[in-house]
Amino acid sequence: LNPIRYALAEIGGTTGRGLAGQETKETDQLGSIAIELIDADLRPYSSFAFVAELQDAVPPHPLLETISFRGWRGGPGGDAIDIELSGASSETLKDAAENLKTQLARYGEVSALEDSLAFDKEELILELTPQGQALGITIDDLGSTLRARLNGIEAATYPDGPRSAAIRVELPSGELTADFLDRMLIRTGPQTAGQGVYVPLADVVTVERRTGFSTVRRENGIRIVSVTGDLSEDDPERASEISNEIREVILPELKESFGISTYMSGLAEQERNFLSDAFTGLVLCLAGIYLTLAWVFSSWSRPFVVMAIIPFGLVGAIWGHHYWDVPLSMFSVVGLIGMVGIIINDSIVLVTTVDEYARDRGLFPAIIDAAADRLRPVVLTTLTTVLGLAPLLYETSKDAQFLKPTVITLTYGLGFGLVLVLLVVPALLSIGHDLGRNIRAARRALAGRAPGMALALGSAIAAMTGLFAATFGAVIVTGRLPAILGGASSMPLALLIFISGSAVIAFAVWLVAAVRFNARRA
Repeated sequence: LNPIRYALAEIGGTTGRGLAGQETKETDQLGSIAIELIDADLRPYSSFAFVAELQDAVPPHPLLETISFRGWRGGPGGDAIDIELSGASSETLKDAAENLKTQLARYGEVSALEDSLAFDKEELILELTPQGQALGITIDDLGSTLRARLNGIEAATYPDGPRSAAIRVELPSGELTADFLDRMLIRTGPQTAGQGVYVPLADVVTVERRTGFSTVRRENGIRIVSVTGDLSEDDPERASEISNEIREVILPELKESFGISTYMSGLAEQERNFLSDAFTGLVLCLAGIYLTLAWVFSSWSRPFVVMAIIPFGLVGAIWGHHYWDVPLSMFSVVGLIGMVGIIINDSIVLVTTVDEYARDRGLFPAIIDAAADRLRPVVLTTLTTVLGLAPLLYETSKDAQFLKPTVITLTYGLGFGLVLVLLVVPALLSIGHDLGRNIRAARRALAGRAPGMALALGSAIAAMTGLFAATFGAVIVTGRLPAILGGASSMPLALLIFISGSAVIAFAVWLVAAVRFNARRA
């Protein structure tokens, strides 16, 4: 089966996104070939693999300035690799860009390497010789003289009907030949009429031919050169490995070798911005859920019981990605935000039923009866969602693969949460009941009904505060522990001593309080 649907060649232009600096090129210097492949489901390889093989098969030609192999990329805009170089002259940035492209070209998964600093036509660079400086010629004078002789000067203007016309004085076209600079004479000395002498330009300047640049991009007055490229997504782990190597190895070496600054933009920047916005959205989502549940349950602690299932759903989503060998991506984060709002439905149903049953019976019988009565609604609520997403989970079309991380997050997060919601939520309700009973007992004790307990608790707090001052406080203020504790200047050692000492103090206070309590009962 021929994988190519059609190939379209163009001379005098480029298809798709243009090359850097192509607007300054002659039309006969530009060309492109657009190739469309058959559907991805009808061929055993991706477009990235096709581009890689095509790139290896085309030998580099010495007369080619730029050749780029680009494949179609779906999803968000931007290049997979987009590295900005700044902080040096244009020549240094160009050398750094070429060095970076050479290093990236070693990876078979990287294609379409380009930089934004394209070469232009040759330029003539004039530098004053010591003789020219001795004659009093400056670069500004030289520039204005050359500009006047090459472009002409405006001698006068006169009215021409409703408009004004200008009289320009220019050299004859026959004078502007290839040896113009060699034949040109420049006047030195005072620029008044009848004064100064004319000397050959070749005696006072040196001429150097250099290849210039078509356009130099600047942001806030700083030169910036972008090196862009495409990265194959056929093997996400390999793509992530290459990105990390670029960030941790290649770019630091480039900065050290050329003394420049680097910044990774493109899809990497978009991913950073998305994750930052997604984290903010997730926090706001959790805050909104908490406030809504606190208002419905009229309790500040009960929403934590309902929302405690969320981390377990995240565990299920991570395990699902591992089982399907799918890396976590931005679409996984999208699914996670949606899963947070869905997974707590089972918890709300169970907690509401427990609270309703607890009005007429004890908490523990209410938990058992509520878990038994709400088993079917909880299972149906989850199964309808999971089974509805199952076709997408087993979809083999390559066009639908980008949805797989979202579907895995939802199905495995909800499925894992279904099993644990019937175990974790009742356990948390029981733990909350026990903690509440102990807290109420402690409040009654500290209210004056048991002065011995208040004394024991106050003594423990005072002893722990003193131990904190002797460990962390001493290291922060003096830089080392007291001599009695070893005199070391180690914060981890101070933490270890504080935790160990606090445990000893708590055990001693508990032991003394228990002995006194038993003595009073006896």
